[in-house]
Amino acid sequence: MTKAIVWYRKDLRVSDHAALNLAIEENDSVYCIATADQIGAPFESLSQIRQNSLRSSWQHLNAQLSNRLRIVRKPVELLELATYLGVSKVYVTNLFDTNGVKELQAIAKDLQVIDVELVRVGSNYAIEPGTVRKSDGTPYRVYTPFFNEWMKQDPGLPIPVPNLDKISPFERDTFFDAQLPLGNGTIAGELQALKTLHSFLQNRVEDYAENRNRADLGGTSHLSHALSHGEIHPRTILSALPSGPGGDVFRKEIAWREFYADVLWNKPSSLTEYLDSRFEQMRYDELGDQFEAWKAGKTGFPMVDAGMRQLLTTGWMHNRVRMIVASFLVKDLHIEWQHGASWFEENLTDFDPASNSHGWQWTAGCGTDASPYFRVFNPISQGFKFDPNGDYVRKYVPELRHLSGSRALEPWEVAHGYNFGYPKRIVDHAVERVESLERLKEIKVELPQYPSA
Repeated sequence: MTKAIVWYRKDLRVSDHAALNLAIEENDSVYCIATADQIGAPFESLSQIRQNSLRSSWQHLNAQLSNRLRIVRKPVELLELATYLGVSKVYVTNLFDTNGVKELQAIAKDLQVIDVELVRVGSNYAIEPGTVRKSDGTPYRVYTPFFNEWMKQDPGLPIPVPNLDKISPFERDTFFDAQLPLGNGTIAGELQALKTLHSFLQNRVEDYAENRNRADLGGTSHLSHALSHGEIHPRTILSALPSGPGGDVFRKEIAWREFYADVLWNKPSSLTEYLDSRFEQMRYDELGDQFEAWKAGKTGFPMVDAGMRQLLTTGWMHNRVRMIVASFLVKDLHIEWQHGASWFEENLTDFDPASNSHGWQWTAGCGTDASPYFRVFNPISQGFKFDPNGDYVRKYVPELRHLSGSRALEPWEVAHGYNFGYPKRIVDHAVERVESLERLKEIKVELPQYPSA
């Protein structure tokens, strides 16, 4: 009788799961295991909200598997279980981010010592990173031509749910921290992801192109958590998307995620290093009180603070607001993007290493963008554009709830704007914008280097 392990990482689902399907097809008995430590980050280093989010996802997957999922702390425990269970193969969805690649390489080597094969099957992308290439075989460095070629690829149809009867239970209840409360009541899991997709297609996709950037409207797909945890495969989403403006724009958002994954796959160092190395020479400020104010959402700029407090209270932040707070950190506070990226990794329940690193670099002007550093987001005008009535700000900044309409966006213009303890602005945006551009001149960056085609 052949026995195998399915090792769950960022693919917490049972449908459209190539590794699970193959393991069940090729073996008589299959054991399902997930790892608490996240790729490149110990479980305990994550915020409580992110920990709760993962627990919730595991619990929902465990329910789908009829309570036959075991959670181990570290990947090394996989080796112990493989030996104890007497399996010949460990099946895992292939990983493409820098730390994920290193992890799979190390585990494959260790498993080989005990005569167990690591079988890497499929991916969590519609089109695997490294697939889309220019005519000369080199990778794309700019999104639009990448997207055009990506659209020519065939992701195939979603893979049906296999017969789960071959999944074997463990001898005793070993579910990690199952007795602990979820804390924030996170709604997660594959079934919830499919419901969210259905709701998006029924209620929001038609207006997605117009509403996706409005922080106050809730017009996004709400699928980023599910994509990050692998509770839904992008192939499943793409197969259901309608044609038309909303569906077309959301398809491009899926492609952005895959573009960043491709960029990271081709340049693994860009997880933490500058894609455009010239920016390593720029003058940056040391971490201090201003960085702490940014993390806490106490900068005195309502749109920035609303975003940072949304992150702290929900584990998520609207994508447009992510750009605003990132620009503020790098170009108003002159702090290197890696510090902001690390804070996002600790707190975002939808954390994705490629999207996080390269989204930050895009905003910081050192990434895959043809008009980089000169773009400096005005945190005040951005609020008027994407939260025109101040509803988003009031939701997350209670000190400004006494201000009606757009007045919540400029409390310094109202006599009683600071009556409830909202902090004064920690910098002058106009002054810091000029300072950022002066620092750019010092490193003599005039034209983009990295994004050439």
